[in-house]
Amino acid sequence: MEHIPAFNSQNLEAACRVLADTSRGLTGPQIEHLLQEIRVADVSPQMTKWKRLYNALGCAQNKHQVGNHLIMFINRAMNPVSYARDRAAFEWRRDELNVVLAFSGFYVRDDGKVTRSTTESTLAGARARAGRMKAALENRSVHSEVLKYCTAELIEENYFHAVFEATKGLAQRIRDISGLCSDGADLVNEAFAIKSPYIALNALTTESEKSEQKGFSNLLIGLFGAIRNPLAHAPKLTWPMPEQDALDVLTLVSFVHRKLDGGTKVK
Repeated sequence: MEHIPAFNSQNLEAACRVLADTSRGLTGPQIEHLLQEIRVADVSPQMTKWKRLYNALGCAQNKHQVGNHLIMFINRAMNPVSYARDRAAFEWRRDELNVVLAFSGFYVRDDGKVTRSTTESTLAGARARAGRMKAALENRSVHSEVLKYCTAELIEENYFHAVFEATKGLAQRIRDISGLCSDGADLVNEAFAIKSPYIALNALTTESEKSEQKGFSNLLIGLFGAIRNPLAHAPKLTWPMPEQDALDVLTLVSFVHRKLDGGTKVK
């Protein structure tokens, strides 16, 4: 391996905090085993996990004046075979490491190996490169209309406003297709009325077709009532939007956009 310049203390600490995260990081025994594999002394095994790892790698770095030991540790810690039954753990560690390593000009590939990349100088740039949520949505083939309205919020991992903007964008698309100017339940009821709709999902001739139209209308009203409206009136502090909830809601919004793709403008 080439000689890699030593990492500054802040970057090394940030990487160790990810690798030894309390809930999603490596266990103490795993850290001990990996340090043995790269022949780095475990100088403070009694300390908390991230400090233990930081002290071990820091001492090795100071002794040899290279940053190779961190890279060797990550290469072994991120070996995909170790995550065969827990891909979520691999994705989380990889994404978080990529945010940290971006400031030093490195990147963890899909195969778990660290490679060189351009150096980022801002958190926004590092987060954009990692792009965890955006990548997860792209893996689900999310509709382009979803990302159109909330990409900036996803980059900042602002899931509260990402969902808010995506649901507002959905209402706007319904207005654009129908030509109506209302909002919320009024917009949905008028746009997808059974007798005289502005947008029809099907021919509306059979009971099943009418049921689909009515059910879709109810789904939209529920989406606006349960998600968009509370977000519009409640402060972010009192209405949390966890990452998994945001992913599920945005996937639902994507489904609605695909149904709209197949709809027909009647009026």
